[in-house]
Amino acid sequence: MGRIFSGILTLALIGTGISLFTGCSSRSYTKPGHTSAARRRATMRTYTVRGRTYHPTYVRVGDTMSGIASWYGPNFHGKQTSNGERYNMNAMTAAHKTWPMDTMVRVENRANGRSCVVRINDRGPFVKGRVIDCSYAAGKRLGLDRTGTAPVKLTVVGFAGKVYHPSATGKSTPPPAIELSNFGVQVGAFRRLEGARIYQRRYAATVERPERVVIKKFIVDGAPLYRVWVMGFGSEEEARDYIRDHGISGGFLVRN
Repeated sequence: MGRIFSGILTLALIGTGISLFTGCSSRSYTKPGHTSAARRRATMRTYTVRGRTYHPTYVRVGDTMSGIASWYGPNFHGKQTSNGERYNMNAMTAAHKTWPMDTMVRVENRANGRSCVVRINDRGPFVKGRVIDCSYAAGKRLGLDRTGTAPVKLTVVGFAGKVYHPSATGKSTPPPAIELSNFGVQVGAFRRLEGARIYQRRYAATVERPERVVIKKFIVDGAPLYRVWVMGFGSEEEARDYIRDHGISGGFLVRN
């Protein structure tokens, strides 16, 4: 399970995994179900465990992942998780290596058909082949308390502790998306909104997910300034590669 200490990744071998501890006093904990902006930024950073580098990245409702699930329980109960909460083995939570804190995920046990929804509040598991580490309560619902591990399918179903439910008419707003990486590139700045929108459309064609290209409004010298940002890069190096590969004159790095 991953925890971040004072913004610096500190490794400590625990059982079969490695923990990354969150740096606050023992009295400073995040309210369950909400990750502070500071901790969210910390959990968005690229990090390395056991020689392998992980790049927290963009996810949206409907994204899926398959692999092996495991569970963790009494030995971690009451300890601090990556987002600052105390781990509660009886809550429906889980650890994931790259998906955002407070992302809601449906976990389906492909061996027995059981499923449940968990909220990501920790980093891990750092064991080859495993994609999620469920709390004891979630693991029990899935039958992991009996088998230890199982093949699963993960599906993103919401964010900030809320599950997205499309309307019966199919006319609901598009599913929300969340950006886990805080690295981006400014590709242009305009006094007129229309100019920014033209650039937004232009650069939307250069990325897999057009919603990564956003317009940020600032007030400069008493007048609006619309900046066009391409967000969602996993690292500073990846963002710089984008600037180079697309020949963006005057492009520079930004962070949420």
